[in-house]
Amino acid sequence: MSEMITIERSRYEDLLRAEEALEDIHDMKIVQDFLANPTEGVPDQFFSRILDGENRVRVYREWRGLTIAELARRAGLHRVQVHDIESGKRRGSVDTLKKIADALNLPLDDIV
Repeated sequence: MSEMITIERSRYEDLLRAEEALEDIHDMKIVQDFLANPTEGVPDQFFSRILDGENRVRVYREWRGLTIAELARRAGLHRVQVHDIESGKRRGSVDTLKKIADALNLPLDDIV
């Protein structure tokens, strides 16, 4: 059997208010992280293309307003590598995809 503790109602209500305040702080942190994360808020027109099965690297590159050559330069890759990944000729290694994700300012999960 579990042990019970008795406290005054006012103390119990204080604890409930403190719990609510902690939940509010937690929720505020989630919102702050969301607002600080530049990968959030992909416009519907681009998100719809991803849902329709279009290559994620291409969609995110175009969302960022980059050419294949510029993305390749920022990622330290050859433009043919990026083109082959976008066209589906190659899948790209994890290292290559990580470089592309970093150049697009995205987490790797968003382009895989």
